Amino acid sequence: MKYFLLCFLFFGFMSCKDDYQRPIDVSKVIIEPILSDSMLSVRALDFNDEFIFYGSADHIGKYALTSQFKISLNDVSAGSEKAHSKNVITHVDKPLHFRAIKAIKGDLFVISITDPAKLYKLYRKSNEPKLVYEEHNEKVFYDSMDFWNDEEGIAIGDPTDDCMSIIITRNGGETWTKLSCDGLPEAKEGEAAFAASDTNISIVGDKTWVATGGKSSRIMFSPDKGKTWEVFETPILQGKETTGMYSVDFYDENNGFAIGGDYTKPNDTLANKIRTKDGGETWKVVADGKGPGYRSCVQYIPNGNGKELVAIGFKGIDYSNDSGHSWKHLSDEGFYTIRFLNDSVAYAAGRGRISKLTFR
Repeated sequence: MKYFLLCFLFFGFMSCKDDYQRPIDVSKVIIEPILSDSMLSVRALDFNDEFIFYGSADHIGKYALTSQFKISLNDVSAGSEKAHSKNVITHVDKPLHFRAIKAIKGDLFVISITDPAKLYKLYRKSNEPKLVYEEHNEKVFYDSMDFWNDEEGIAIGDPTDDCMSIIITRNGGETWTKLSCDGLPEAKEGEAAFAASDTNISIVGDKTWVATGGKSSRIMFSPDKGKTWEVFETPILQGKETTGMYSVDFYDENNGFAIGGDYTKPNDTLANKIRTKDGGETWKVVADGKGPGYRSCVQYIPNGNGKELVAIGFKGIDYSNDSGHSWKHLSDEGFYTIRFLNDSVAYAAGRGRISKLTFR
C-alpha cells in the first residue's frame, strides 16, 4: 500500500543440526545479527539451502548461509567468508523497490511495488534478471507474493480498477496473467493492502487467504488456487488508510490468525488481533486491549499445534502459546518480518539488519 512505505524475514537451512529442544512455553529470544548494513530496509525474505534472498529499498540481495574458502592471489592470502551480493535493477535510472520475493527450485522471483510494477525471474545460474510481467498504471502497487507449488504462484496488489489486483502464473513463473474484476469480489472504498512484511497471503494446500487493509479490511478466500474467490468480513480495526490487517497466517485449513492495527498509533491494542477456527469464514477479536499493539507480521511456530504464535514489528517481538489469547513481550528490538526454520529458530529482517532469532 502506497500509504505505508515503511515489514521479510525468511528462513534458511543450517549446515549442522541443532539438537536443542525448546520448551513449550518460550521465555526469551536470543538475537544474533547475521547481516548488518545501515542502508538495508528489508520487508521481504526467502531462502534455499544455500542463500538468504531479500528485497530492500534499492536492491535485491543474496547472502550465503555457509562460508566459502577463498584464496586471493593479489595479497597472497587465504580465508573463509560468507558471500554477499547485491543486484540493483533500475527504471529511468532509479532503483526499483522490492517488497515481495520468492525462491522456487533455485530460481528467484521479485516484484517491484509502484508504477511501473515489474516482476523478474532470476535463474539460479544467472545474474541477469528476466522480465516476466510488467504493469503500467498510476494506481499500481504490489504488496505480496507466494506460490502453491513449483509451477503455480500468485501476487497481490492494491486495486487499479474495482477489485484487488491479482496476477497468477501456471507455468513456473514464465508468464503471469492479471485476473479480471469480473471474477473477483468488488473492492470497497479505501480497501487495499500493506506491503509491510510480504505476508498478506497465506496458503495451505490449494486454499489461499489474502488479507486486505485500509478503510476496509477483509479476507479474500480461494479454495482452488485462485480460480474462484469469495470474501469474508473481519472485526479488526479499520476505517482509516493506515488501519487493518498487515499480516495473516494459517496453521492448517481451519486455524488462522491476523494482526495489524494502526502503525501511526503503535501502542494501541484494541481490535488489532483476530483469530479464525473455521477457515476464515468468521473471525473473533482476541487479547482486546492487551499487548501487543501494532505489529507488521505474525507467524505460527511450526509444530506448535496451532497455539504458538510470534508477532513482530518495529516495536518489538511478542509470543503467545494459547492461540493469541494472551501474549508475552520478549524484546523491544524492532523488525519488520519473520520466518521460521523450525520450532526454535527463525530469521527476522528490518531496518539495517537481518538476524537469527532463537526462542528458548
